[in-house]
Amino acid sequence: MLKEDIIIVMEENKKIIDAGIKKGKLLFFGGVYCNLQALEALRRWAFENNYQSENIFCTGDVLGYCAQPLECIECVKDWGIQCIAGNVELQIRNNSDDCGCDFSEGGRCDLFSKNWYAFAKSKMDEASFSWLNSLPDHIQFKYGNKKIFLVHGSFPDVSAFIFMSTPRELKATVLEQTNADIIIAGHCGLPFADHIENKIWLNAGAIGMPANDGTSRVWFLTLDTNEHDALKYSFHSITYDHSLTAQLMLQNHLPGSYAKTLSTGIWDNCEILPTEEILLQGIKIECKQF
Repeated sequence: MLKEDIIIVMEENKKIIDAGIKKGKLLFFGGVYCNLQALEALRRWAFENNYQSENIFCTGDVLGYCAQPLECIECVKDWGIQCIAGNVELQIRNNSDDCGCDFSEGGRCDLFSKNWYAFAKSKMDEASFSWLNSLPDHIQFKYGNKKIFLVHGSFPDVSAFIFMSTPRELKATVLEQTNADIIIAGHCGLPFADHIENKIWLNAGAIGMPANDGTSRVWFLTLDTNEHDALKYSFHSITYDHSLTAQLMLQNHLPGSYAKTLSTGIWDNCEILPTEEILLQGIKIECKQF
């Protein structure tokens, strides 16, 4: 974090960074999931498109399914971007036994998580733990005439899965709790925008796994303003060397079904998804700008 950032606490056990006022174009991503190849592809895109590191934010879960946890942490640190803690980071730094996603016991997600979580946890060293402990729960700042607030899953619950189909009343409650005009979230793995009266809930999607749309593309989000400080947002997808990522997963005995997802773009299962999102499986997402 920058030296001028102010740490504030809104409630017990919540570490929140106030990043002040932001200018220029912004980039948001999350769900790296130890996928170094995707992370490096995003970093190249950001450089080629002139995004400054102080204007780039990660919504958490740098750690996850794939095979290069330490390398991803080092990449994020070297990049100099700002990052909040996802549930995986919180669980590992607390020496917990599982990833904290509250998967249905005995389901495929639960069984696979025991594999990839233990792998990521086993690779942590002292420097990595120090970085995990430095991560805030949330970041807030002013941009244009809006207050933006970053969450991983939600404000009350880092592991909450919030989708496009999640009732707007729930999202409106979080917007009110955080006094935000715009929430930018991660965790659910799917990019979306939900306009709630004059406020917006945005999910940047995941950079480390496809969005269950039948393509190998991965997703992130950008924000910009016009000359009148009116905000516009855009969803972007990129491709990367997913074959190498899958090969490294298999070499490290990580779930083969998840390695396959990197190329097929279809999730191994939909047990975390509401019916509305299940029905969208395999339907190609179109890039959107507003």
